[in-house]
Amino acid sequence: MIELQPGKYRRSIIRLWRFVGLGLGLIIFYVVAVSFNFFWLFGGMPDLKTLENPKSELASELISEDGKSLGKYFFENRTPIEIGQISPNLLEALLATEDARFVNHSGIDPRSLLRVVKGVVSGNSSSGGGSTLTQQVAKNLFQTRSEKYRGILGYIPLVRTVISKTKEWILAVILERKYTKQEILKMYLNTVSFGNNTYGIKVAAKTYFNKEAWDLNVPESAILVGMLQNPTLYNPLRFPTNTLNRRNTVMSQMVKYDYLPEEKFLVYKEQPLNLDFTVDNHNSGLAPYFRESMRNYLKSWVKLYNEEHDTDLDLYTSGLRIYTTIDSRMQRYQEQAVQEHMKQQQKLFDEHWKGRNPWIDANGKEIPGFINRAVKMSPHFIALKKDLGEEKAWEIMRKPYKMKVFSWEGEKEVTMSPIDSIAYYKRFLRVGMMSMDPRNGHIKAWVGGINFKHLKYDHVKQGKRQPGSTFKPFVYVSGLDKSFLTPCDHVTDAPVYFGPSDGVPGGWSPKNSDNKYSYRSLSLRQALGKSINTVSAHIMKMVRPKTVVEYAHKLGITSPLEEKPSLCLGISDVSVYEMVGAYCSFANGGHRTEPMTILRIEDRHGNILQQFYQKQNQELSENMAYNMLYLMRGAVEDPGGTAGRLRQYGVTEGNEIAAKTGTTSNYSDGWFMGMTQHLVSGIWVGGEDRSIHFRTIALGQGGRMAMPAWGLFMQKVYNDQTLTEYRKGPFNKPDNYVRDCGGFATDSTDTYIPPSRSDDEGVLF
Repeated sequence: MIELQPGKYRRSIIRLWRFVGLGLGLIIFYVVAVSFNFFWLFGGMPDLKTLENPKSELASELISEDGKSLGKYFFENRTPIEIGQISPNLLEALLATEDARFVNHSGIDPRSLLRVVKGVVSGNSSSGGGSTLTQQVAKNLFQTRSEKYRGILGYIPLVRTVISKTKEWILAVILERKYTKQEILKMYLNTVSFGNNTYGIKVAAKTYFNKEAWDLNVPESAILVGMLQNPTLYNPLRFPTNTLNRRNTVMSQMVKYDYLPEEKFLVYKEQPLNLDFTVDNHNSGLAPYFRESMRNYLKSWVKLYNEEHDTDLDLYTSGLRIYTTIDSRMQRYQEQAVQEHMKQQQKLFDEHWKGRNPWIDANGKEIPGFINRAVKMSPHFIALKKDLGEEKAWEIMRKPYKMKVFSWEGEKEVTMSPIDSIAYYKRFLRVGMMSMDPRNGHIKAWVGGINFKHLKYDHVKQGKRQPGSTFKPFVYVSGLDKSFLTPCDHVTDAPVYFGPSDGVPGGWSPKNSDNKYSYRSLSLRQALGKSINTVSAHIMKMVRPKTVVEYAHKLGITSPLEEKPSLCLGISDVSVYEMVGAYCSFANGGHRTEPMTILRIEDRHGNILQQFYQKQNQELSENMAYNMLYLMRGAVEDPGGTAGRLRQYGVTEGNEIAAKTGTTSNYSDGWFMGMTQHLVSGIWVGGEDRSIHFRTIALGQGGRMAMPAWGLFMQKVYNDQTLTEYRKGPFNKPDNYVRDCGGFATDSTDTYIPPSRSDDEGVLF
């Protein structure tokens, strides 16, 4: 029998199958090797737990008590959103442009891969990429190209790309098995970058169009989807023409896949970009000083929470939702009021010092070397000196360059040296203002300065200055509560001497603001309302400094206080934060209420991690607290009261306001404390240094420097009909209120003659 030899075709087929089999085997081996990081060549893969619970970096968000976003803490500005909250226009634009067969493939699209291969072979660079949306989710969500998942072969450029692609294919298939198409779409749109540190469709819609994602129309959706290919090249701010062309390409794809009628496309393609760009960063938005103050607290809270609960929360990436006590309406009104007032004050200050530098000594002469000393204390100079030496540091500080600086007419670009910029900013008056609900300690508004971007120092809690006459209520309440005085007592406006027996070896006798003594008998309400220094000194001599310190501390002042007779004029530095908290004790029936900033903290899923509660302690009787409110109402209601000009803001009619103004030596600090039944506010105004100030009491007193901002703020609060619980009205009188001495005298019947300037007040000399 003759044996037939295999023909050449049969041999070719066998070889082909062997080649295919070997190729498939190698591919399988390669996939397995990549999956299990064979010999550490390919780098690791996300474990099963990570795949089942994928996490993206989510910004933590501060939320006001009335439900508005105050701002975020983030490395990547990202806020998650549900698929049902996204406009169908955007979903259609995305599918038409990025993955038309998304609903049909299982993570890898063979047709797209073949198109890419064909493009590479033919040299057609416009053939597109082969990555499906699922693969892009794998890339974005698990960071397959990061150092964390890089093996030995990952340091070879082309090989690194192939390995990364392989990992993304593997992960895409796994994701398709574990999640629905809608869930994958949601993952994609919550993780993808839109440039300008904007991640996720919710943030992108707000950033570029100031809209919610649900409200995006077709052209807007096309712009955002078009940016996905290259957020830099198609950045609408830098390259509007590129963006416009790319938008129209996306819309043409929507026409191609029957998502958009041709006639509408022809209309849309002629429209401009219509951006409404509102960048979200740490310098912008409501309450930036408050947010920065909370940042340090929240970082400490997260660290402690992780230690106690064995978790790995991160303020910048864990998507925490921090619900605060701030009211967005009040915050906005306070920022507006401060801006209006400080712009006017700065104009007066500049005119007052026209042609001269405002840093002066006690004799009114310019302080030699003032700016050079300020330069030496600046963090920038200290860092330069440490790295380069003092001579080189001075050289750099003297070299001019282009920079953007703050001005009340808007940010402007100038050419100046760092030394010049220090001198420039020294001329600006600074401010700190805070408002708090005395009933529960909720801080409602917090303005720490005139411009957070350029001047980040917080004058609410971080800064401390002498309170001047705003400290006097603590002196008065010490005398009343210790029964040295009754609320209807009178004290003569006459010199009070403190000698060696009082702890003042050289002797001291405080003066009034006009350097005169009326020698008249004044009621306590008159004396406090007109801020007569001698009466405060008289009470201090009776109760002694130690008692005043004790009362100030138990009512809410936490800073150290000097036990000296001059404390009656407010010589010890305190913060606006402390003063507002302590004054709330008067408005809250004698209960000291700790200032409260956070209501609760939730994780990204809405689970409550911690609830916060108010802390109160009764430090004064309700009657005594009401007595103090009555005395401080004299500043507003009585002739010659230092806060009488509040009437011009329309906030006094049908209202009870207890108030105190304060001014320190040389008019370095202007204060105002204002209380209504449900809101206590405090404001400080002054220079960055105590040597920078007005030179006259007409301009430099608290009633001029600080009080108008309170009037403007309350005017805006009262005009907002939604703030119903902060309406005008009387203070709550205790049910068991007892009138001492048969009741208080009515100040309008007294014969006291006010000084020629009705707004003079106690000044620290």
